[in-house]
Amino acid sequence: MATSCSECIKGTIHQGQPKGTEELVHGLNTYVIGNRTNPRGIIVVYSDIFGLGLPNNKLIADAYAQSGEWLVYLPDFFKGDPVGLKVADVLIPVDAAKQSTFAKYSGILASMPTFLMWMSRHKTGPTDKICMDFLTSLRRTTPTGQKVGMVGMCWGGKYAIRAGLESNMIEVDGVKKPLVDAVVALHPSHLVVPDDVESLVVPVSYGWGVEDIAVSFKQKAEVEAVHANAQKAGMKVPDMEHKTYKPGRHGFSVRGNPDDPPERKCLEDSVAQVLTWLDKWL
Repeated sequence: MATSCSECIKGTIHQGQPKGTEELVHGLNTYVIGNRTNPRGIIVVYSDIFGLGLPNNKLIADAYAQSGEWLVYLPDFFKGDPVGLKVADVLIPVDAAKQSTFAKYSGILASMPTFLMWMSRHKTGPTDKICMDFLTSLRRTTPTGQKVGMVGMCWGGKYAIRAGLESNMIEVDGVKKPLVDAVVALHPSHLVVPDDVESLVVPVSYGWGVEDIAVSFKQKAEVEAVHANAQKAGMKVPDMEHKTYKPGRHGFSVRGNPDDPPERKCLEDSVAQVLTWLDKWL
């Protein structure tokens, strides 16, 4: 396990060990880092399928909190059941150039039964409820005037976007409010278009990878078309931003190779995208 975690840490622009702590927050074990006294706002991170077990996810949360402005929550939305790191090393290796074709496909075949069983335990309905229940509790207990932003990567991107839907708004002190105030979704997987992106009530920034084999780059145009058509129909659409990453292989914001200049740029630019967008809207 130590070797595997060491390799995970290498797959990020951030060096060292995570600095936050794991605590129970609104019913979920949550990695917490940042300003607890007087934060400008709260950032909730919905990670990829490797969850709190992947050091990169915690290190990225540390990066969001580094300015001292934000309180960052990385909840275990998988409730102790993330996909194992051995699968991460097969599906999204830090250095793809070092993975032989045989190792890649034999590894995928070997891990597929485990992955499919995991998928069966984390179907959309229950997964969506866990996320929205956490955000509902957070919104109801967050002081009026303090905003909440959400960042989702890969698996988490879909649910971060859904947190901004009109259908997920709740009533707080007699006023209907969205669960979050702004969203960033990086290589969002399993996105259902138009259902997951229409009727949004908060601004969303998307990050798409040109060479992403898990999230088709064509989906960027599909999402843009949904919102363009809504505007043509006279509907109000919040600000939407779409950024393109090259090479942008899947997991570019989490497990890109920092020793490869283009991939390192994807890592750095995706952190900047998050902080710039949330600085604008929170």
